[in-house]
Amino acid sequence: MTQKQSIFGRIGQLLKANINDAIDSAEEPEKMLAQMERDYKNNIAEAESSIAETIGNLRLMEEDAAADREAAQEWENKARNASRKADELRAAGNTAEADKFDHLVKVALGKQLGLEKEIKTAEPTIQAQQEVVDKLKNALNQMKSKLSELQSKRSSLTARAKTAQAQRQVNEAVGSVDIMDPLSEVNRFEQKVRREEAKVRGQAELSMSSLDKQFESLDGLADETEIEARMAALKSGK
Repeated sequence: MTQKQSIFGRIGQLLKANINDAIDSAEEPEKMLAQMERDYKNNIAEAESSIAETIGNLRLMEEDAAADREAAQEWENKARNASRKADELRAAGNTAEADKFDHLVKVALGKQLGLEKEIKTAEPTIQAQQEVVDKLKNALNQMKSKLSELQSKRSSLTARAKTAQAQRQVNEAVGSVDIMDPLSEVNRFEQKVRREEAKVRGQAELSMSSLDKQFESLDGLADETEIEARMAALKSGK
Protein backbone atom coordinates (compact mmCIF):
# COMPACT_ATOMS: atom_id res chain seq x y z
CA MET A 1 0.00 0.00 0.00
CA THR A 2 1.42 3.36 -0.98
CA GLN A 3 1.54 6.35 1.31
CA LYS A 4 -1.10 8.10 -0.80
CA GLN A 5 -3.45 5.10 -0.52
CA SER A 6 -2.79 4.87 3.22
CA ILE A 7 -3.67 8.53 3.79
CA PHE A 8 -6.77 8.36 1.59
CA GLY A 9 -7.91 5.17 3.32
CA ARG A 10 -7.56 6.72 6.76
CA ILE A 11 -9.34 9.90 5.75
CA GLY A 12 -12.06 7.96 3.91
CA GLN A 13 -12.88 5.90 6.98
CA LEU A 14 -13.17 9.01 9.10
CA LEU A 15 -15.35 10.87 6.61
CA LYS A 16 -17.71 7.90 6.33
CA ALA A 17 -18.41 8.01 10.08
CA ASN A 18 -21.98 9.16 10.66
CA ILE A 19 -21.72 11.18 13.83
CA ASN A 20 -25.47 11.50 14.39
CA ASP A 21 -26.06 7.75 14.08
CA ALA A 22 -23.16 7.04 16.41
CA ILE A 23 -24.58 9.42 19.00
CA ASP A 24 -28.09 7.99 18.78
CA SER A 25 -26.92 4.38 19.16
CA ALA A 26 -24.43 4.95 21.98
CA GLU A 27 -25.36 3.88 25.49
CA GLU A 28 -23.27 6.70 26.95
CA PRO A 29 -23.16 9.31 24.17
CA GLU A 30 -21.28 11.88 26.22
CA LYS A 31 -18.36 9.53 26.95
CA MET A 32 -18.45 8.18 23.40
CA LEU A 33 -18.25 11.69 21.95
CA ALA A 34 -15.32 12.62 24.19
CA GLN A 35 -13.43 9.52 23.03
CA MET A 36 -14.45 10.12 19.40
CA GLU A 37 -13.18 13.70 19.59
CA ARG A 38 -9.84 12.53 20.97
CA ASP A 39 -9.55 9.88 18.24
CA TYR A 40 -10.53 12.38 15.57
CA LYS A 41 -7.92 14.89 16.73
CA ASN A 42 -5.25 12.19 16.79
CA ASN A 43 -6.20 11.01 13.30
CA ILE A 44 -6.24 14.57 11.98
CA ALA A 45 -2.79 15.17 13.46
CA GLU A 46 -1.55 11.94 11.87
CA ALA A 47 -3.13 12.87 8.53
CA GLU A 48 -1.61 16.37 8.71
CA SER A 49 1.81 14.84 9.30
CA SER A 50 1.42 12.45 6.34
CA ILE A 51 0.07 15.20 4.08
CA ALA A 52 2.89 17.53 5.12
CA GLU A 53 5.37 14.81 4.13
CA THR A 54 3.58 14.36 0.78
CA ILE A 55 3.68 18.12 0.17
CA GLY A 56 7.34 18.15 1.15
CA ASN A 57 8.10 15.44 -1.40
CA LEU A 58 6.22 17.43 -4.04
CA ARG A 59 8.21 20.54 -3.25
CA LEU A 60 11.46 18.55 -3.52
CA MET A 61 10.36 17.29 -6.93
CA GLU A 62 9.53 20.85 -7.99
CA GLU A 63 12.89 22.10 -6.69
CA ASP A 64 14.69 19.32 -8.56
CA ALA A 65 12.80 20.19 -11.76
CA ALA A 66 13.63 23.87 -11.30
CA ALA A 67 17.29 22.99 -10.73
CA ASP A 68 17.25 20.82 -13.87
CA ARG A 69 15.77 23.69 -15.89
CA GLU A 70 18.40 26.03 -14.56
CA ALA A 71 21.14 23.49 -15.32
CA ALA A 72 19.75 22.91 -18.81
CA GLN A 73 19.86 26.65 -19.43
CA GLU A 74 23.45 26.78 -18.17
CA TRP A 75 24.49 23.93 -20.51
CA GLU A 76 22.77 25.74 -23.38
CA ASN A 77 24.76 28.88 -22.53
CA LYS A 78 27.97 26.81 -22.38
CA ALA A 79 27.15 25.29 -25.76
CA ARG A 80 26.63 28.77 -27.24
CA ASN A 81 29.84 30.07 -25.77
CA ALA A 82 31.78 27.03 -26.94
CA SER A 83 30.23 27.30 -30.41
CA ARG A 84 31.13 30.98 -30.58
CA LYS A 85 34.70 30.20 -29.53
CA ALA A 86 34.93 27.42 -32.13
CA ASP A 87 33.73 29.78 -34.85
CA GLU A 88 36.32 32.36 -33.79
CA LEU A 89 39.13 29.79 -33.82
CA ARG A 90 38.05 28.37 -37.14
CA ALA A 91 37.87 31.87 -38.61
CA ALA A 92 41.42 32.41 -37.36
CA GLY A 93 42.52 29.24 -39.10
CA ASN A 94 42.96 27.21 -35.91
CA THR A 95 40.89 24.25 -36.99
CA ALA A 96 42.20 21.79 -34.39
CA GLU A 97 41.25 24.02 -31.47
CA ALA A 98 37.94 24.85 -33.16
CA ASP A 99 37.14 21.13 -33.38
CA LYS A 100 37.82 20.78 -29.64
CA PHE A 101 35.33 23.52 -28.85
CA ASP A 102 32.82 22.01 -31.27
CA HIS A 103 33.18 18.77 -29.36
CA LEU A 104 32.44 20.70 -26.13
CA VAL A 105 29.37 22.13 -27.83
CA LYS A 106 28.10 18.62 -28.48
CA VAL A 107 28.81 17.57 -24.89
CA ALA A 108 26.97 20.61 -23.54
CA LEU A 109 24.02 20.05 -25.86
CA GLY A 110 23.93 16.40 -24.79
CA LYS A 111 23.78 17.47 -21.14
CA GLN A 112 21.04 19.96 -21.96
CA LEU A 113 19.05 17.32 -23.84
CA GLY A 114 19.39 14.81 -21.00
CA LEU A 115 18.14 17.36 -18.48
CA GLU A 116 15.24 18.35 -20.70
CA LYS A 117 14.22 14.69 -20.92
CA GLU A 118 14.33 14.40 -17.13
CA ILE A 119 12.22 17.55 -16.81
CA LYS A 120 9.69 16.22 -19.32
CA THR A 121 9.54 12.86 -17.56
CA ALA A 122 9.05 14.50 -14.16
CA GLU A 123 6.29 16.88 -15.27
CA PRO A 124 3.41 14.29 -15.27
CA THR A 125 4.59 12.95 -11.90
CA ILE A 126 4.69 16.44 -10.43
CA GLN A 127 1.28 17.23 -11.86
CA ALA A 128 -0.18 13.98 -10.50
CA GLN A 129 1.41 14.61 -7.11
CA GLN A 130 -0.04 18.13 -7.06
CA GLU A 131 -3.52 16.68 -7.70
CA VAL A 132 -3.00 14.25 -4.85
CA VAL A 133 -1.95 17.05 -2.52
CA ASP A 134 -5.00 19.12 -3.51
CA LYS A 135 -7.30 16.16 -2.79
CA LEU A 136 -5.59 15.48 0.52
CA LYS A 137 -5.94 19.10 1.56
CA ASN A 138 -9.62 19.03 0.66
CA ALA A 139 -10.12 15.78 2.58
CA LEU A 140 -8.29 17.23 5.57
CA ASN A 141 -10.57 20.27 5.51
CA GLN A 142 -13.56 17.91 5.49
CA MET A 143 -12.12 16.10 8.50
CA LYS A 144 -11.74 19.39 10.35
CA SER A 145 -15.31 20.29 9.43
CA LYS A 146 -16.45 16.94 10.81
CA LEU A 147 -14.50 17.63 13.97
CA SER A 148 -16.25 20.99 14.37
CA GLU A 149 -19.59 19.25 13.85
CA LEU A 150 -18.63 16.67 16.44
CA GLN A 151 -17.56 19.31 18.97
CA SER A 152 -20.76 21.27 18.40
CA LYS A 153 -22.82 18.11 18.78
CA ARG A 154 -20.95 17.19 21.92
CA SER A 155 -21.62 20.60 23.52
CA SER A 156 -25.29 20.40 22.62
CA LEU A 157 -25.60 16.82 23.85
CA THR A 158 -23.82 17.60 27.11
CA ALA A 159 -26.25 20.44 27.82
CA ARG A 160 -29.22 18.24 26.93
CA ALA A 161 -27.88 15.40 29.07
CA LYS A 162 -27.53 17.70 32.10
CA THR A 163 -31.06 19.03 31.55
CA ALA A 164 -32.40 15.50 31.26
CA GLN A 165 -30.56 14.46 34.41
CA ALA A 166 -31.98 17.42 36.34
CA GLN A 167 -35.47 16.62 35.05
CA ARG A 168 -35.04 12.99 36.02
CA GLN A 169 -34.01 14.00 39.54
CA VAL A 170 -37.07 16.24 39.80
CA ASN A 171 -39.31 13.45 38.55
CA GLU A 172 -37.79 11.00 41.02
CA ALA A 173 -38.28 13.51 43.83
CA VAL A 174 -41.91 14.04 42.81
CA GLY A 175 -42.38 10.28 42.61
CA SER A 176 -40.95 9.87 46.09
CA VAL A 177 -43.37 12.50 47.37
CA ASP A 178 -46.24 10.60 45.79
CA ILE A 179 -45.11 7.34 47.35
CA MET A 180 -44.22 8.76 50.78
CA ASP A 181 -46.94 11.40 50.97
CA PRO A 182 -46.66 13.06 54.41
CA LEU A 183 -50.32 14.06 54.19
CA SER A 184 -51.29 10.40 54.33
CA GLU A 185 -49.60 10.21 57.74
CA VAL A 186 -51.39 13.39 58.80
CA ASN A 187 -54.67 11.86 57.71
CA ARG A 188 -53.97 8.79 59.80
CA PHE A 189 -53.19 10.98 62.79
CA GLU A 190 -56.37 12.97 62.17
CA GLN A 191 -58.39 9.78 62.15
CA LYS A 192 -56.81 8.77 65.43
CA VAL A 193 -57.64 12.16 66.94
CA ARG A 194 -61.21 11.87 65.69
CA ARG A 195 -61.51 8.46 67.29
CA GLU A 196 -60.21 9.87 70.56
CA GLU A 197 -62.66 12.75 70.28
CA ALA A 198 -65.48 10.32 69.57
CA LYS A 199 -64.49 8.23 72.56
CA VAL A 200 -64.55 11.31 74.74
CA ARG A 201 -67.97 12.19 73.41
CA GLY A 202 -69.11 8.64 74.12
CA GLN A 203 -67.88 8.85 77.66
CA ALA A 204 -69.65 12.18 78.03
CA GLU A 205 -72.87 10.63 76.74
CA LEU A 206 -72.50 7.80 79.22
CA SER A 207 -71.99 10.28 82.01
CA MET A 208 -75.04 12.29 80.96
CA SER A 209 -77.11 9.13 80.74
CA SER A 210 -76.18 8.13 84.26
CA LEU A 211 -77.00 11.63 85.54
CA ASP A 212 -80.38 11.61 83.79
CA LYS A 213 -81.25 8.35 85.43
CA GLN A 214 -80.35 9.80 88.82
CA PHE A 215 -82.62 12.76 88.16
CA GLU A 216 -85.33 10.42 86.96
CA SER A 217 -85.03 8.45 90.19
CA LEU A 218 -85.31 11.67 92.12
CA ASP A 219 -88.42 12.60 90.14
CA GLY A 220 -89.87 9.17 91.01
CA LEU A 221 -89.28 9.70 94.71
CA ALA A 222 -90.92 13.11 94.50
CA ASP A 223 -94.01 11.58 92.92
CA GLU A 224 -94.23 8.90 95.59
CA THR A 225 -93.89 11.54 98.28
CA GLU A 226 -96.69 13.59 96.67
CA ILE A 227 -98.86 10.52 96.43
CA GLU A 228 -98.31 9.64 100.09
CA ALA A 229 -99.12 13.21 101.12
CA ARG A 230 -102.35 13.23 99.14
CA MET A 231 -103.35 9.87 100.45
CA ALA A 232 -102.79 11.03 104.00
CA ALA A 233 -104.96 14.10 103.35
CA LEU A 234 -107.81 12.00 102.06
CA LYS A 235 -107.78 9.80 105.03
CA SER A 236 -107.82 12.70 107.38
CA GLY A 237 -110.83 14.15 105.58
CA LYS A 238 -109.24 17.31 104.72
